[in-house]
Amino acid sequence: MIELVYTDKDIVVCIKPAGVKSTDEPGGVPELVREALGDPQANVRTVHRLDQVVSGLMVLARNAKSASALSRQIREDEFGKAYLAVVHGELPDGGTMRDLLLRNKAERKTYVVQEPAKDVQEAVLDYRCLGQADGLSLAHIILRTGRTHQIRCQFSSRGFPLVGDRKYSLLEDGCPIALWSARLSFTHPKTGEPMTFFRRPPQAAPWVQFDSYAENAKNGENND
Repeated sequence: MIELVYTDKDIVVCIKPAGVKSTDEPGGVPELVREALGDPQANVRTVHRLDQVVSGLMVLARNAKSASALSRQIREDEFGKAYLAVVHGELPDGGTMRDLLLRNKAERKTYVVQEPAKDVQEAVLDYRCLGQADGLSLAHIILRTGRTHQIRCQFSSRGFPLVGDRKYSLLEDGCPIALWSARLSFTHPKTGEPMTFFRRPPQAAPWVQFDSYAENAKNGENND
């Protein structure tokens, strides 16, 4: 059963479980939302995605107008997304990561490249290190672009692979990937009301080591 954080006639905000696809297919988030709503025929539409292994907040539209309005906000950079990640290493205090990324569809993996080319896209994110413990760092991340595996690839390319990442790290951590969609901010597609949702990561390793720092992400430390 998926957890519904907020619902009305136009949108649903939920907690996407790890291992579940964001898209509308058997076992995907929209199907789980319909089950939670008790209506297998409900109109539920994905407007943004999380990697299958990633968990945390997602908003879905419940009609075509809401889907169009939310998609426009995403295109026009009016839709705020903040993530928390635990990475290996002592992360600098903060900054901007800007790279050119190439997606290898055959390998289902993203790479940092040095030169512009066909299918190469710019990727930008801002981050702030919220705390460090036992050789790990907690990062608060604001995505400026939404490339596939962007956070995982950009941090790994700088020597800070995410804890639990089996695709971009050679380390065996014995836990799920430590990447959490912590905060969403957008304008309600019908009422125009500003809406913000925040959820702390689960009380499990490696998040529990940073429990005292996680609350700092609630108010948007990177001024998104």
